[in-house]
Amino acid sequence: MGLWQRFTLIFKSKANKALDKAEDPRETLDYSYEKQLELLQKVRRGVADVATSRKRLELQLTALQQQSDKLEGQAKAALAGGREDLAREALTRRSGLATQIADLQTQHAQLADQEEKLVAASQRLQAKVEAFRTKKETIKATYSAAEAQTKINEAFSGISEELGDVGMAMQRAEDKTAQMQARGQAIDELLASGALEDSTGTSKDNITLELERMASGSDVESQLAALKAEVSGAPAAPAIEAPAAAPVADEKQA
Repeated sequence: MGLWQRFTLIFKSKANKALDKAEDPRETLDYSYEKQLELLQKVRRGVADVATSRKRLELQLTALQQQSDKLEGQAKAALAGGREDLAREALTRRSGLATQIADLQTQHAQLADQEEKLVAASQRLQAKVEAFRTKKETIKATYSAAEAQTKINEAFSGISEELGDVGMAMQRAEDKTAQMQARGQAIDELLASGALEDSTGTSKDNITLELERMASGSDVESQLAALKAEVSGAPAAPAIEAPAAAPVADEKQA
């Protein structure tokens, strides 16, 4: 296969895909139905034209028959008046009309037969058009339902993808929050242990921490003694006071 043939094949393939994507079968069905209606209208006009021609022939036949009857009456009157020559002339004219009447009757029969066939064809075509219309509407309704279902599924798919992205973002936010909380708790523990120095000046020195621990221990001993006295009925022993911190000597008095 040559380069040009391959290019043509690729172009036709892409063009067919584009046309298939752009084509709406509902529009195609409606267009086909309109064309069938146009054909049905042409057949009906043909039936009407034949019927009109048949009616015109019938009017001509009626007029010729009236002339023929009139000539026959004139021939009888001429014979009654002793004018055989006039009677012969009237009958001659009547004979010519008879030929015309016979020709028109033949044409009338042909038109009547043609009209009957066209009427039958029109009825069959109309039945087919009606059947096509019913099927067309059924296919259109089915296609519209399928199209709506597809759009709903696509919407759900888009929401699912969006929720997946949101879920990942929420997971990242939760992980970062947990990391920040752990970091904050670790810093608090380090500040409480004195491993880190509080730059705000709120951290406590070792002496203050020791005094607080001794005061806390004395308070615990006092509460324990009170509970023992309450259980045994004996008076509670006095609480042991924590020793006061030694005063710091004034550098000027040293």
